[in-house]
Amino acid sequence: MTTLFDPCQAGGLHLASRIVMAPLTRNRAPGALANARMAAYYRQRANPATGAGLIVTEATAISHQGQGYADVPGIWSQAQVASWKQVTDAVHAEGGQIVMQLWHVGRVSHTSLQPGGGAPVAPSALTAKTKTVLLIDGKAQFVDTSAPRALQANELPGIVQDYRAAAANAIAAGFDGVEVHAANGYLIDQFLRSGSNQRGDAYGGAIDNRARFLHEVMAAVVDEIGGDRTGIRISPVTPANDAHDDQPQPLFEHVARLLGPMGLAYVHVIEGSTGAARDHQQGPQAFDYAALRQAYSSAGGHGAWMLNNGYDLPMAQQALAEGADLVAFGRPFIANPDLAARLRQGGPFNTPDRKTFYGGDDTGYTDYPFLPTSTVL
Repeated sequence: MTTLFDPCQAGGLHLASRIVMAPLTRNRAPGALANARMAAYYRQRANPATGAGLIVTEATAISHQGQGYADVPGIWSQAQVASWKQVTDAVHAEGGQIVMQLWHVGRVSHTSLQPGGGAPVAPSALTAKTKTVLLIDGKAQFVDTSAPRALQANELPGIVQDYRAAAANAIAAGFDGVEVHAANGYLIDQFLRSGSNQRGDAYGGAIDNRARFLHEVMAAVVDEIGGDRTGIRISPVTPANDAHDDQPQPLFEHVARLLGPMGLAYVHVIEGSTGAARDHQQGPQAFDYAALRQAYSSAGGHGAWMLNNGYDLPMAQQALAEGADLVAFGRPFIANPDLAARLRQGGPFNTPDRKTFYGGDDTGYTDYPFLPTSTVL
């Protein structure tokens, strides 16, 4: 029987285990540059014997316009490419593998974070009923998002090219691949959903129109770096960042069929409500995840199937037994850099300090204790 600790092939990624470190925004990249503190943080979690078989970075902005939170990293400049090399070098020195999550927040932003103090952009000029994080007097504070402006159709090819360039930059920075963030109410997800997309052009209305932007982005990234180094993250029913849709089942089955022929390394599915207790079949809306995977497979999709949201060891083992290939763990990796070792022996587990999640120094970032070497199996 397959276990979390067995190897897995995900496209061109040869993973030593099926344990994935999910993307976790930590707001510790001043100037949108990676740094030595971040390199230490990822290195701590990179040894596949004790940490992750695959690390997905914190969400990383593809452009200045794509930023939505204070002190998050970017990947649109050569200075950023150079800064990330210390992270990829550190992870690879531990024998780990790491992909970069590519991010455009769309309307989940604030004017103070946008170029020239402009309005955030979105499919439609609808303000998200959610918060973003600013650093005020050096402390993280949650504030309302700013009212966005609707993107013109002639702006969209430029954003698609931003994704393409970001993917190329990630590979130049030493990453093993990329994950396109199409979940949690950010720009691609905003185009997908009826609650945030009220356009009347070729990018709005019917499901195939609302999925057009996602398809164009994915096609550009795959063309640039290859499908075998490309993953995608989706969240069919999460209400995160004011995300909602009238018919998520046909919408995301359509998305899955678009992804099938692309030869992706993996599809990363957030089940249920992001960050909430795991309740996959009820959640905010009942959703048939088996049908989602069937739609992907029927369209020729062979990439690894990654699941995420509130998993512990027994639930992860059950998911693998039912056909999942990878399981992503988020918050447990914040406080447990050696999570794999702890899972293997049933604990004990450090408790994360929520006060240190967003912004700050090493406290609650790189100072969580490891198991004594003598106890690691």
